[in-house]
Amino acid sequence: MSTILAIHASPRGERSHSRRLAEVFLSAWQVRNPQSQLTRREVGRALIPAVNEAFVAAAFHPEPQARPLSMQADLALSDELVGELLGHDLLVISTPMYNFSVPSGLKAWIDQIVRLGLTFNHTLDNGIAQYEPLVRGKKALIVTSRGGFGFGPGGELEAMNHADPLLRTALGFIGITDVTVVAAEGEESAERTFQVSVAEAEQRLLALAREF
Repeated sequence: MSTILAIHASPRGERSHSRRLAEVFLSAWQVRNPQSQLTRREVGRALIPAVNEAFVAAAFHPEPQARPLSMQADLALSDELVGELLGHDLLVISTPMYNFSVPSGLKAWIDQIVRLGLTFNHTLDNGIAQYEPLVRGKKALIVTSRGGFGFGPGGELEAMNHADPLLRTALGFIGITDVTVVAAEGEESAERTFQVSVAEAEQRLLALAREF
């Protein structure tokens, strides 16, 4: 039985295009997999704290099994988020592109789940850092909306897109390299133009729901 973890990153509710598109996929996927488990994690409309000094000290404690209770408390949410990620087969991230990158809540989630000893390991080889991903056998789908056109592969504004590459890099670093991106572009363009892009994204998501 496959399980899906859905991360919603838009601060908007019903007006969020990325959230609505992701739900198109999730609804279709659930119809095909009625016995499966779906977990939704809100990072856009719920506070995910930024990493601070206490988090860093606890996460990089030299003896993880001997962390004092105060440090365990500092990592409690991170442990929960990592457990969610590891406990599901498929990852769906819905996010708008904000100022060429991702919303702060999604960046905070990434910082909380990229954890030494849990999602990656670090060793030294002749003094040079070597990193080993620990998250294996998972697939990810990124559902995103963009205000303008041309931010996708081969587009004239591709170099300004720091959202998809950030997510691919962070997920790849921990071991999730099978990543698919579905985007709707042109929200700030003529309404009909954006509607066409949304319709195309919906059709692709419905098709993907049969494959994931």
